[in-house]
Amino acid sequence: MIPSNWWESRFKSQALDTEEALLSCMAYVDLNPIRAAMAETPETSEHTSIKERIHPTFDLAGAIARQTEQQALNEFSVPLKPLLGFEGVIRNGFQRGILFSFEDYLELVDCTGRISRSDKRGCIDESALPILERLNLDPERWCHRATAFEDSYQDYRNPGRRRQAA
Repeated sequence: MIPSNWWESRFKSQALDTEEALLSCMAYVDLNPIRAAMAETPETSEHTSIKERIHPTFDLAGAIARQTEQQALNEFSVPLKPLLGFEGVIRNGFQRGILFSFEDYLELVDCTGRISRSDKRGCIDESALPILERLNLDPERWCHRATAFEDSYQDYRNPGRRRQAA
């Protein structure tokens, strides 16, 4: 029998009040299946937000409807919220997403996942292609977009005008 306070000592609430804290927590959670040797790469790890971001398949509204139909859920009165998106650039006005690009996050997780730890069973194989290549994202094109953002994407100061794509 598990003591009633076992879970209390294992899980803590922690404020993630900086971008670094948020990204490090996200990477930690997304790499759990790798560290536990349950998956070889982030894009093949089950039940993680990184896999859902790469290959979206989960239908939140449908899952809630099925749970309600099965009477496993009496009511769901809060608004549905998908995974928070990546913005990739700081701009004037309200920011709705994570101030980091998705491609940079993928590289961060890939690089971190390759670090072998003696206290963990798994890591991303050093001989595996970089994640941008595994996902068929052209690193040169991405590098240009990341360094010439204003030339590659919509002008956020004038949302009605679009600049030429890279």
